[in-house]
Amino acid sequence: MTITVRRASTQDAAAVARFMNDPAVFSGLMQLPYTNEEIWRARLVDLCDPARQDLLLVGELHGDVVGSAGLHPAGSSLRRRHVMMLGVSIAREAQGRGVGKALMAALCDYADRWAGVLRIELCVYTDNEAAIALYRRFGFQIEGTHRAYALRDGRYADVHAMARLHPDPPKLGA
Repeated sequence: MTITVRRASTQDAAAVARFMNDPAVFSGLMQLPYTNEEIWRARLVDLCDPARQDLLLVGELHGDVVGSAGLHPAGSSLRRRHVMMLGVSIAREAQGRGVGKALMAALCDYADRWAGVLRIELCVYTDNEAAIALYRRFGFQIEGTHRAYALRDGRYADVHAMARLHPDPPKLGA
C-alpha cells in the first residue's frame, strides 16, 4: 500500500469535496453537509496562500486523494503564537488503512522540527474512538470534556479537548 503525503493545492478541491460530503466523514468533524467543489476550491485558495501560517496536507492512497489534515494558528493573539490547531479528515474507504497515521506523522514532524510549535490542540467527539486512539498514539492527552459542544445530526454532542506538547522543545544549538 503506497501512501503519499504532500501539500494540498486547489487542484485537490474535487477530491476533498467528495469525501467531505460523505456523512461518514463530515459527521465526525465540525463540517456541514452539502459541500461542493467550488466551496472547497475557495477554501483551498485561502488556506494555501503562501502568506498564511496554515499548513494543509493531503494523503494519497495509490494516487487518489483520500485524506486531508492541517495545522492552523490558534488565533491572532501574540501570546498564543506557539499554539496550532489540528484537524484531520479521511475518506470512508481509506479509514483504518494508515492514511491518518501518515498525515499525523507529517504534521507533528512539521510542528516539532520546522514551525516552532510548542502546543497542538484539537477537539474530537467523545464517541470517535478511532480518532482518539490515533491522537493518543502521537502523544495527545485529553485535557477536558466540553458538554453539548456542537450540534451533530440534530443532537448536541460532547467533545474532548486534547493537546500535545512538543516532546523535546528546541534548545540553543552549539
